Amino acid sequence: MSQLTDDTGVLTTDVLIIGAGPAGLYGAYYAGFRGLTVTVMDVLPQLGGQISAMYPEKPIFDIAGFLSVRGRDLVDGLVAQAESYSPRYLLGHRAAELTHDADGLPVVRSDQGATVRAEAVVITGGVGTFTPRPLPAGEEFLGRGLEYFVPDPLVHADRDVVVVGGGDSAFDWAALLAPISRSVTLVHRTARFRAHAASVEKVRSLGVEIVTDCEVSRLTGADRVELAEIQHRTTKETRLVPAGTVVAALGFIADLGPLQHWGLNLQARKITVDTHMATNLPRVFAAGDITDYPGKVRLISVGFGEAATAVNNAATVIDPEAALFPGHSTEKEH
Repeated sequence: MSQLTDDTGVLTTDVLIIGAGPAGLYGAYYAGFRGLTVTVMDVLPQLGGQISAMYPEKPIFDIAGFLSVRGRDLVDGLVAQAESYSPRYLLGHRAAELTHDADGLPVVRSDQGATVRAEAVVITGGVGTFTPRPLPAGEEFLGRGLEYFVPDPLVHADRDVVVVGGGDSAFDWAALLAPISRSVTLVHRTARFRAHAASVEKVRSLGVEIVTDCEVSRLTGADRVELAEIQHRTTKETRLVPAGTVVAALGFIADLGPLQHWGLNLQARKITVDTHMATNLPRVFAAGDITDYPGKVRLISVGFGEAATAVNNAATVIDPEAALFPGHSTEKEH
């Protein structure tokens, strides 16, 4: 079993997992458990998929064995579990092209120029690629105070923070940053919020200023953003507020992107799989929310089982003499 880069710069691996959400991370662990090398590719810059992007601080109540687990903690646990088998991560890489070489093995090329030749591919891309909806004002400050994710809250400690949005992500970020930032102002274009009422009340109780019927119309600063201009949508009156960080939590656009041109059988933007979690393409499997079959239930816990099923069936394709059932983990020495 191999995972290396050849003279042409092509990375070879036993299993390539496309998607670093919960199902993908568990698949990475399970591939390692089966003695397979694994590479994980994801367009997002951090692990965790939709959880990390949209609700890292929210409690999740339907994970087996946990009364409640915070999204961030679930991702951390999955990463640590997978790390015991040293997966290779290609983050910030969109899987752009899938072909098969002369030996019938899948070859995936990313939009960043990486090429991965795998014995099998497992697609765990959730509901597709998540692209943040851009903030119309101040895109030139992206990475210089304007952010779409908050992977490390402490980076924003003792700063004036403006959060833009009215959904769960916006209120989660506001609640997370309020105790450590100098100030937090939340700006939303209407007086109605998509976030859960309890989240709204929690943010209010933390002393966050909530500004409604307004939009961030301009960002100003030198090397970094320093001020945010807030404009009332009806009166057009404006005011400036200090802003060392602006978090644009305006939602994400889900798009299958290049996947829809790979020749996969799709049903309502989902990949059709059989009971092996195999797609119609040779050596290509799928698991998690991106899949579809009769009776499909889209839960994280279901995705875990599908990932294990996909990897175990991929193992028998990679090595026809391998057993489908790998044995119980309690029988293995780590």
